[in-house]
Amino acid sequence: MKPATKSLTSTNQGPLQNLEEWEDFLKERYPEPADKATAAKPFQATDANKKKEQFRNYEADARPTVREFYRLNHCYQTFDFVQARKRDFLALNRRKMGIWDAMEYLNTLVDDSDPDTDLSQLEHLLQTAEQIRKDGHPRWFILTGLVHDLGKILCLWDEPQWAVVGDTFPVGCAYSDTIVFHQYFADNPDAQNPKFQSQLGIYEEGCGLDNVHLSWGHDEYIYNVTKDYLPDEGLYMLRYHSFYPGHREGAYDFLMNEKDRRLFDWVRAFNPYDLYTKSHEKPDVAKLKPFYDELIAEYFPKELRW
Repeated sequence: MKPATKSLTSTNQGPLQNLEEWEDFLKERYPEPADKATAAKPFQATDANKKKEQFRNYEADARPTVREFYRLNHCYQTFDFVQARKRDFLALNRRKMGIWDAMEYLNTLVDDSDPDTDLSQLEHLLQTAEQIRKDGHPRWFILTGLVHDLGKILCLWDEPQWAVVGDTFPVGCAYSDTIVFHQYFADNPDAQNPKFQSQLGIYEEGCGLDNVHLSWGHDEYIYNVTKDYLPDEGLYMLRYHSFYPGHREGAYDFLMNEKDRRLFDWVRAFNPYDLYTKSHEKPDVAKLKPFYDELIAEYFPKELRW
């Protein structure tokens, strides 16, 4: 019997036509370098080799749906909201299932708003993992690519779009001006709380990101599901791959410790696979499944708590 599906547009309350609208906006802000070696380097907002007129104003050019998405995200991702979501979802009491089962569950999320792609969620995950595999990376790196977006199953539990995807950022301290659409934070209640609006806010310098609360979304969720099973390098990729102010803009270094700085090299190495591996070429799921069944069993138990 074919599993019941949910429409992405009808399931999620939010302005985006599909979650890939956010990813498309990211690719406009951070275009794929012609030289792959450049992709792993930290993004530089200023480049002496570029003339001023070559820089695009991505905020001005963004689609209205993307602008509204960021407005909602910046308005409602408060410190208290993040704590409430963590208490709710990180109890991991909604389902028990294996990794491949979770991929098939995510596959029930159907994007009926994008006629230009006929690829399923599962096929997109395989595309990322297969490119990492093709480039000769370690097995744990391949597996991290396979699972990195599984946190988007939050969509199936009626989380709004702005609480599933979006650039993540620390809550509980001042907002970096490198965060896109920074002006929308003016409507966030935390912006009126002096305790949260100094540079350090509630944190201590060099406290380490493990002690910092980032805005809620699929990164933090999948990190908590998998944190007992993958090496630190992979866990950083999962937890911080949407933390663009940190790994692409160099913001919030004052909160990081040496472990964070070292492992962010892996986050940056993963970023090109996150952004640039989707294509219209369908992976052969039946042919690939035995390899990934074996890889999953190497690291994960038969069932995990979700």
